[in-house]
Amino acid sequence: MLYKIKKPDLSKVELGKVIENIDKQNKKEEISKLIQETFQPIYFYWDKIKYKQLPKGISPEEFWVLVKFNRKNQAIKSEIKNENEKYFNWVKLPEIEEFFHKMDLDTGGSFFALKESDNEKNKQKLIFRGVMEEAIASSQLEGASTTRKVAKQFLREGRKPKNESEQMILNNYQTMQVIESEYKSREMNLDLFFELHKMITKNTIPENEQGKFRKDEDNIIVADSSNIIYHQPPKISFVKKEIKKFIKFANDEIDTPFLHPVIKAIMLHFWVGYLHPFTDGNGRLARLMFYWYLLKKDYWAFSYLPISKAIKKSPVQYGNAYVYSEQDDLDLTYFIDYNIRKIKSAISDFEEYLERKSKENLEMNKLSRAKYNLNERQIQLLQHLYGDKNEKTSLSVHINIYRITKMTAIKDLKDLEKLDLIVSEKRGRNVYYYATDKVEGLFE
Repeated sequence: MLYKIKKPDLSKVELGKVIENIDKQNKKEEISKLIQETFQPIYFYWDKIKYKQLPKGISPEEFWVLVKFNRKNQAIKSEIKNENEKYFNWVKLPEIEEFFHKMDLDTGGSFFALKESDNEKNKQKLIFRGVMEEAIASSQLEGASTTRKVAKQFLREGRKPKNESEQMILNNYQTMQVIESEYKSREMNLDLFFELHKMITKNTIPENEQGKFRKDEDNIIVADSSNIIYHQPPKISFVKKEIKKFIKFANDEIDTPFLHPVIKAIMLHFWVGYLHPFTDGNGRLARLMFYWYLLKKDYWAFSYLPISKAIKKSPVQYGNAYVYSEQDDLDLTYFIDYNIRKIKSAISDFEEYLERKSKENLEMNKLSRAKYNLNERQIQLLQHLYGDKNEKTSLSVHINIYRITKMTAIKDLKDLEKLDLIVSEKRGRNVYYYATDKVEGLFE
């Protein structure tokens, strides 16, 4: 059964009479303010607006007509079409320019509370954290059934995946690494689009479906466990036609009024989700396109921000953002609004993480340098192990995180073991390292 959003009965509502009634009651200014409140802090649909407290003599249905009229007057046509050849449109949200202005000014570091001297020193570690968190959360959104803790340890260890869920996460992680290091410098084309899909679906779907468009007879739908259908992707003939335009849009080859890169990245995200060109992996690919475009436009700080982790906190709202955009007069603003709020949430989480780590690490840095003459990698390792007796590392993990040679990693760990700051434990073929009680003293 296809899910349909509930819409009000507007058959007896005439816009002209509603406006005339408001003028008579001298409520124009009050209504205007109430309309603006439907744009922020959330771009609301009828299901929330109908409960809004309104002036006497104005019904929820009449108010909704005014809201829709206001939105229609501000609507900007996008380049995205639905299968009926009608364009999705969007509204520039209040305060969006201020948010983007701040982001553009500070993307080089201060927006994310990073000092210039810290950038080079911590960049790889922060990218590793961001890419890892994004790979895990994006895969979990698509059904990967493993805990964040287990997934993080698996990626740190660099071991082979044990099941399909771990394979999904590894695929996503490796693909994001390649985007960050190489593919962000390439123009989008069909070969690259297919290559990205092959990378994220490796060993999780049949080879003949990797990097190949789905067929109409595959009957691909987006549904929940109750078989309620939320999206029926368009015919593959439409997909093949529109994907050419999608690629031109991604390469900035379409002459359009200026669109902020974040808005364009969100549109690319939505476009892949709407077209749903493959049998599987569409959601992960859609979110990867978001990252690819922003990194290509030098928004390097997004490497640190696991947006999918923020989305994972409200997956139902994420699905609704797609549904409302498709079913409420092709209003893409629902999807744009949701994603901007998730970006803000991811930024806030990242800044809190940096502030927390900064406070935790201050005393340890002073003591470990003065007393033990430790290097930055060793200090960061002890900071990671501190406070959790079950937390561990290994030679391969240390190599993976800091991108160092085997000999350098061995020296780091052996020196810490000689100082009795870590202790090794052999388990089968693997040797793991844990913090000793002596590390506690570095925080006193």
